[in-house]
Formats: sequence, structure tokens, C-alpha cells
Amino acid sequence: MRLSSKVGGIVPSATLAIAGRAKALQRAGVDVISLSVGEPDFDTPAHITEACIAALRQGETHYSPGAGLPALVEAIAAKSREQNGIPCDAGQVLVTAGAKDAIHQAMQAVLNPGDEVLILVPDWVSYEACVRLADGVPVFVPVDPETFQATDALLEAVTPRTRMIVVNSPSNPSGAVLDAHSLGLIADLCRDRDLVALSDEIYERLVYGVPHVSLASLPEMADRTVTVNGFSKAYAMTGWRLGWAVGPKPVVDYMGRVQSHTTSQAVTFVMHGGVEALTGDQSSVEAMRRAFDERRQFVLGRLAGMGYRTAPADGAFYAFVEVGGDDVAVAARWLDEARVAVTPGSAFHAPGWLRLSYAAALPRLAEAMDRVAALG
Repeated sequence: MRLSSKVGGIVPSATLAIAGRAKALQRAGVDVISLSVGEPDFDTPAHITEACIAALRQGETHYSPGAGLPALVEAIAAKSREQNGIPCDAGQVLVTAGAKDAIHQAMQAVLNPGDEVLILVPDWVSYEACVRLADGVPVFVPVDPETFQATDALLEAVTPRTRMIVVNSPSNPSGAVLDAHSLGLIADLCRDRDLVALSDEIYERLVYGVPHVSLASLPEMADRTVTVNGFSKAYAMTGWRLGWAVGPKPVVDYMGRVQSHTTSQAVTFVMHGGVEALTGDQSSVEAMRRAFDERRQFVLGRLAGMGYRTAPADGAFYAFVEVGGDDVAVAARWLDEARVAVTPGSAFHAPGWLRLSYAAALPRLAEAMDRVAALG
């Protein structure tokens, strides 16, 4: 049987592979501490779940408009304007089946075969996959190895075929938050070279002592930036598969065309939960952020005490740890000998590093650090 060479070239998620191996060991009765998956360990806040249940009971199980439930579209537009400083209206919003779906659709809407996409590395592996599925060419541009900020290497990577730049701040896997200089550099590049920016801001609510700034809020950037966001991280709604994109209307319209022939729409009753998430009580978001910050400080402190260097970790819920050498072998040793599952940095185009998620309870994190320290 002959299958798609394009899909055959897509590398399966290393994060899910490690998580699968850890779960297999757990099913066999092995006490594995899994710090490999980027998922909050909190339950979805009750008021959001109740809104979804109420929608189900009211029969909200039918098709909605393709762009999304009007109340949710309006809530996203208002949030984008008021909290992120992005000038937009409801016609520039598309609700999607998760933020990853929005990224895929944006690539399909913008790229033509052979178009190049600049991706700052370390990066989340799905960016490369989405570029390749859109017949684009990923071009990996390293950040500064000390600060994890953008550098003039971006300017040197531009060619006549460059069409898009992907920005992720706060970053998965490093936790770095792009500063004003990095954002300004990216904005200048987009304006000067007529590039489209895709700004993945899924971790925007999880920052620690530094501000998050939306790229589209900078002068002249709203008309050339697709801002992707969602509910998975801030509201612990990973399994709900609900995200959105805000961007220039021509791009959002093209994304809507793609969605109309793939997922059709996000799940109707789930979108009612999304309305409650954005417009209801936000105290749970801050409570989770404080808990993550406490864990962050604990894990970074323990790793430093073992002599490990880590990335800045000013956002998200990851410690990015420099281990040097064969990171895949080190991750395998942590799992096989310490029973601690983490993700090799090679999965993020960062050999010699490991990504450790501190989205776990403090006692489990303490046990994990004790096990790693015992390896010597």
C-alpha cells in the first residue's frame, strides 16, 4: 500500500511517546513520576464545567455558526481588545477545536508550496509538522543560548521565500518570555519584509514577575499577526479541545474555509463552557498561577542545588534543564533508574537539554527531585 510521503515525514510527538512509556510502566505497577506532559494537574474549575452541563441539559448539541458561538466570539474579541491591546472585532475571530487546530489552519491559510517559515528554537514540535503539512519549509533559528531571546540571526535567516515567522511566548519548552527588544525585532522584520506572524500565546496567563505582551498589540502588527490562544492551560481544559485565533480578516476567513471542510466547528456545548471561562470568575486562574509559581521556585532551586543550569522559566510550567551530551540517553536513564519521566530536548530541536513539567503536586515534585539527585 502506498501512503502519503508528506505525512510519512512527520515525526510523532516525542512528548506523547515518553508519556505512553511512563503510563505502560505505571500500568505494570511501577511508581513512575511523570513530568513529561504539558498539562495542568488541576481539574477544570467547577463553574466552567457546570456551564457546559447546563448547555447539554438545554439541548445545545446542534450545529453552531462555523466561526463559533456568537457569545464566545464576542467574548474573545472583547478579551483581545481589553486585556491584550489587540484591535479587533468579532469578524476577526475564529473558534477552533483547540489551539493546535488554529495553528494548523493558519498555516494552511497563509502558506503556498515552498514558502519558508522561521521558527525560533527550541520550539514545540507541532509547528514544524503544521508547516510541512501545508507544504511549507521550516527554517529553524536559534535564540540566544543564555537569555533565550531573539537575536539578529532572524534577519540572517530571511530569504525571498520567507513568508511567516512563528512566535511562542511564554515558550514551550523553555518557559522564556520574549522581552520588548525581541518583540520589537520580530515586529520590525515582519513590517520590513511583509511577513505574517503567528503568535502562540497559550501560556499568557502563566507568567511570573514579567509582563506578557501580545505581538499584535505593537504598532502596525495587528494587520499581519495571527494570535492563537485557547483554554487548555489557563483554565485546565486540555481535554475540552477549545481554542481560537484572532487575526487579519482575510486570513481568518481563509482559516474558516479550511475549518468548514475539516472539523466544521468547535463542539457546541463546550463553547458554552468557554463563554463562562472568559466572562466568569477568574480567581481559579490566579490560584493555579500562584501554585505553579511555588512549584517553579522549588524545582529550579533543587535543580540548581544539583548543579544544573536552567532556562529563565519566566512563564508556562516547564523547567528546561541543560544536561549536555545525549539528552535522549539521559531521559531514558531518568526513567529507567529514577522512574522519573521527562522529555528529551532533541524533541524541541535542543539537544543536550531536558524539559521537565512542574505541573504536579509539590510532594511528587520533591520525590522526583530526590530520585534524580540520587542518580549522582
